[in-house]
Amino acid sequence: MTKGAIAKRNGGFMDRALAEAKAAEQRGEVPIGCVIVHDGQVIAAEGNRTLEFNDPTAHAEVLAIRKAGQILRSQRLNNCDLYVTLEPCPMCAAAISFARIRRLYYGAADKKGGAVESGVRLFSADTCHHKPEVYPSLAESDCAQLLKHFFKERRS
Repeated sequence: MTKGAIAKRNGGFMDRALAEAKAAEQRGEVPIGCVIVHDGQVIAAEGNRTLEFNDPTAHAEVLAIRKAGQILRSQRLNNCDLYVTLEPCPMCAAAISFARIRRLYYGAADKKGGAVESGVRLFSADTCHHKPEVYPSLAESDCAQLLKHFFKERRS
């Protein structure tokens, strides 16, 4: 399936994740956004809040997983898909595995901190109990540009 077909099939969910990333940026956070979809509906949408909460675990993915678990009243999100603007780090990839997320869609690759197709490749490890279907590079250019702009502004 082509990237365009995946984007159309996924009903703008990455656009919603990008909106969450932009909201995080407005709060002074690294602009990463995440949505979790169940039965074709967004049930959780979050952006990074590590600075706001003084919590290094308050990544968009972890916050969205927590919210989705509360909504579904389950620690298992078996029939859920997760959309995030940046390749998940090791902590978030582990949370995705533990939550039993069905499909992971991400935008920009993270060569330094990613753990899906970069770095430790958590889902490829023999010790990984659950491996979601992974769809990289969804809206990759938009996701990467948002991060590049954020860090360029920080360096100025």
